[in-house]
Amino acid sequence: MVLTYVIIKFKIYLEKYFTFLISYVISNYYGVINIMTLTYGRGYVYSIQYHIVWCVKYRRRILSGQIEKDLFEILNNIAKDNEFEILECNGDLDHIHLLVNCNPQIYIPNMLKALKGVSAHLLMKKYKEQLKDKLLDEHLWNPSYYIATVSKNTEEQIRQYIQNQKIK
Repeated sequence: MVLTYVIIKFKIYLEKYFTFLISYVISNYYGVINIMTLTYGRGYVYSIQYHIVWCVKYRRRILSGQIEKDLFEILNNIAKDNEFEILECNGDLDHIHLLVNCNPQIYIPNMLKALKGVSAHLLMKKYKEQLKDKLLDEHLWNPSYYIATVSKNTEEQIRQYIQNQKIK
């Protein structure tokens, strides 16, 4: 019994030590990774961000005013429910840009399915009369999307690009 307790305590100590050691080695090797931006999981360390873009079906210019505000709120709620974080969110009248921080267990197609599917359903439910004339069918989003990983070197550029979407 005592031996089992000692083994468990030693295993926990090793996991903490190796997690710190890995993050220290990564930060010193690359030089640009700040240890504070790393996220620690059980036995792994990660820093994963994605730049995601998708368009309104037929590039209709409908994302303005209250629809846009509701969309941002819906997207943040979806992110919270699915355990990832939206760092930046902006767009223009016909498309949306997101900077997302997530863990390695997140399956990207499922994340996009949740973001696009739930937001479309809720927006179409609330603004059906307003949107039905602008959309030929009842699909809000184009089925395709763009996604790219973001490095620490490009994160600030991506943030500025997303923030400046409405400035032309």
